[in-house]
Amino acid sequence: MTPADERILIHQARQGNMEAFGALVQCHQKAVFNVAYRLLGRRRDAEDATQEVFIRAFYALDRFDLERPFAPWIKRITVNLCLNWLSSARTRTSVLAADLGQRDGERIELDSWQNNTPTPEQAVITAEQKDAIREAIWQLPPMYRAVIELRHFQNLSYAEIADVLERPLSSVKSDLFRARKMLAEKLKATMQTG
Repeated sequence: MTPADERILIHQARQGNMEAFGALVQCHQKAVFNVAYRLLGRRRDAEDATQEVFIRAFYALDRFDLERPFAPWIKRITVNLCLNWLSSARTRTSVLAADLGQRDGERIELDSWQNNTPTPEQAVITAEQKDAIREAIWQLPPMYRAVIELRHFQNLSYAEIADVLERPLSSVKSDLFRARKMLAEKLKATMQTG
């Protein structure tokens, strides 16, 4: 969907056209769900959050700036809602559903990780490593988890992340650096004990 098409749908939705808003929901629901799922860790919580995000977006649509893209705005609502839920201890879980891996002895490169067809032995090792990575990401503070999600799973640029989180670009870079460092330390400790 082009930005011009989105602006038309937003304008129509502001006038009460629920089909237009439904088209916006349909276009963005997968991305919203993915962000919520990776931040909250449970499908049911992510589904609830996705529904709440679109309810909030509908009521805030009159305040949306039509000169800006819709996707970062809806992701900002998603991240803020999820961080609020996490800070209020509404959601508790032990595993984050992320799809990452690491090859034996190699450093984890979140930006350039590639999925190769493994042998059965490699598949078992990779599954264990994915579980370790999921658990390590879940142990990060929510803000660090959010920057990892937005950068490595939503493929947003640093500037887009800053816009979504309403934080200075330098803070986003610092948060991402710290998140990666903490993640590496947690994984190193896991690999040494495992």
